[in-house]
Amino acid sequence: MRCEPANTIITKFKGLKPLAEVTDVSVHTVMRWRMPKEKGGTGGVVPHWHIPAILAAARERDIDVGPLDFAPVIDAGSEVA
Repeated sequence: MRCEPANTIITKFKGLKPLAEVTDVSVHTVMRWRMPKEKGGTGGVVPHWHIPAILAAARERDIDVGPLDFAPVIDAGSEVA
């Protein structure tokens, strides 16, 4: 299973390469956003410093991505303290 919300954002941009170009990072870096933390990824978190560029590119390209799309996805089985 892919980590969210990064996987959904990558999918909306039609892959790793377009998002890597938008954020000026390598494809490997973007790939790590949808990998679990225990495997060296971010656990689905898009680093906050990339969000403004992604939102601007989404507007320019008419891609349905907004600020709330970057919110962490809470597992329904998780307990909230």
